[in-house]
Amino acid sequence: MAYEFENSKKVKYYLHAKDVILKGGRKQKIFFFARDVRPGALDAIPEGFKAIETTKTGMPILKKK
Repeated sequence: MAYEFENSKKVKYYLHAKDVILKGGRKQKIFFFARDVRPGALDAIPEGFKAIETTKTGMPILKKK
């Protein structure tokens, strides 16, 4: 089951991860929240991160502890 974050407006978001290739050819894993469960959904927050809500938009983001 995907990690679920509910913001102050009672909207649910689900955490996902994806491997991308940057312009220099380096691979990097990105994390993002979506309103629906898609391929690449994560069951838990990665170690060393915490989920917070942005004050302006109410969107969840991952922040390093």
